[in-house]
Amino acid sequence: MDYNIVNYFSILPAETAAAPLGGRLSTMCRSIKTLRTPEGPPTDDEVRAAALQFVRKVSGYRTPSRANEEVFNDAVAEISHASRRLLESLAPMGTRASA
Repeated sequence: MDYNIVNYFSILPAETAAAPLGGRLSTMCRSIKTLRTPEGPPTDDEVRAAALQFVRKVSGYRTPSRANEEVFNDAVAEISHASRRLLESLAPMGTRASA
């Protein structure tokens, strides 16, 4: 199966890059900025902004209700932390694996 990588948060089969959701066509959020660049590591604000966009897309909330605000914010913090850990663990760009 052929895959498209949409930023680095999600891997979707190429044929499902746009999928029906609730009777309307939905595409992956394109506003999540690619954080791993040759210019250096992203700032904490950039990581949090990407995590926030991801949680908004997954939850369907732009701003959560009061009843869901705590779990929404917890999810943003968890995804921020996981993203930072990933970015710090990846080999530098341009590094090749030794044979």
